[in-house]
Amino acid sequence: MTHPPPDLDQQVFNQHRNLLFSVAYRILGTAADAEDAVQDAWIKWSASDRAQVADPKAYLARIVSNLALERLRSTRHKREMYVGPWLPEPILTSGDAAEAVMDAESVSMAMLMVLETLSPLERAVFVLKEVFGFSHAEIAEAVERSEAAVRQAAHRAREHVRARRPRFTADRSRHREVTERFFAAAIGGDINALMELLSPDVTLWTDGGGKVRQAIRPVVGAPTVAAWFAAIGTVTYQGVEPADMNAELVEINGGLGMVFSAVGRVIATVTFDFDTDGRITAIHNVANPEKLRAIADGTAYDVGTQ
Repeated sequence: MTHPPPDLDQQVFNQHRNLLFSVAYRILGTAADAEDAVQDAWIKWSASDRAQVADPKAYLARIVSNLALERLRSTRHKREMYVGPWLPEPILTSGDAAEAVMDAESVSMAMLMVLETLSPLERAVFVLKEVFGFSHAEIAEAVERSEAAVRQAAHRAREHVRARRPRFTADRSRHREVTERFFAAAIGGDINALMELLSPDVTLWTDGGGKVRQAIRPVVGAPTVAAWFAAIGTVTYQGVEPADMNAELVEINGGLGMVFSAVGRVIATVTFDFDTDGRITAIHNVANPEKLRAIADGTAYDVGTQ
């Protein structure tokens, strides 16, 4: 039996690499684990009889889904024992994701937090069905379950997500404008301007992972959240004086977000969720150094679903 030359195998794999990361990241919520799952998929692909593979894209997507699901199950306990809120690991995304509203929404911090509340199987099924459009039969093969079990999991996951994540019309230019105004108000310490942009019951989630000082519980309410951000320009944070802190607006997880850095390291990211009126309903602040490596690396990921 003749095999394609190794460099052709590598070429085929590389052609689908972005897609594999996109699947794995949405299932796992961390860039490091997703990269590991993609690497493991390469090892399996290299060892498989590729002459029997009719559709490399579907085959690779199945492999990486299964690997991501296994990995999610094994990390579950660690996440449950986490100090304070567990937030997904933020990533820089390329402009293409922002153009495709569905792609951007499905990789937003808010959506990844909802997916975190599903069981590992439900999460994998939801991602493959709702985001990537796989059939129930294809998913059943990927997650090694019966088609009936996959249908049930898909239904449960869809209902769960719908209840927690109503579909808002994504007015991206409005979101961008509010984010830019928030950024200016936070840097300028303008508490009134911040209050105007926040929903009354806004929630701030901060993830320090027990490694840096952060709020262990969500901070709720516009006055408290506004005061928290208005203090940015006046307080020392993680040993960095305000004058030494650099803040910039960049695209994070398909939307505009803020990155704070100093002395050659990334200190925190801030991303936003909005209501139908364009007011900020949730803020996600990731400061755990272990979760900032993907941002620090400066790699912008293409998280498209094609």
